[in-house]
Amino acid sequence: MAETVIVHPNRETAESKATKGAVILLLIASAVLTIIVTVGGWSVLQGAQIVAFGYIVIYLVMAFFVSRWSRGVLPVAAALAILFMVVAGVAGPQWFARDESGFQDPALPAGMLGLLTLVIIPVQVLLIVFSLRAFSQKWNVEVEVSRDQYERGDYSYQQEDD
Repeated sequence: MAETVIVHPNRETAESKATKGAVILLLIASAVLTIIVTVGGWSVLQGAQIVAFGYIVIYLVMAFFVSRWSRGVLPVAAALAILFMVVAGVAGPQWFARDESGFQDPALPAGMLGLLTLVIIPVQVLLIVFSLRAFSQKWNVEVEVSRDQYERGDYSYQQEDD
């Protein structure tokens, strides 16, 4: 009896690899932007630091799981990106409002923190789009092939339209 090997044909396409890379990049970019805004505005955030660091840790952990082809975190990433986008949309203009006299100065200029906070919004939109696209690529599909077929690269998967 021939030995069987499990392959994931949907992970081998260039489109899947590019989408995976884009999701990882967007998760890391979101975490970095959040770090900059959190550290730059530390003195005036009034308790929001814990939430910001929670998002940073969660996004970095999700980037790790996506790098290992975990498809299950993709809808979670999209859902968290929606929430984060709403928060950034509310917080961005507030940084610009602090750019006047009479307010405590954060470590970075308030205008720059406002701009970085608003930059988070399109990054989250892209994260939503790419996460949902990656989820639809069905990275989890497994196909059993014989060792001989695997070594020859002679296997294919016919994707069914749902």
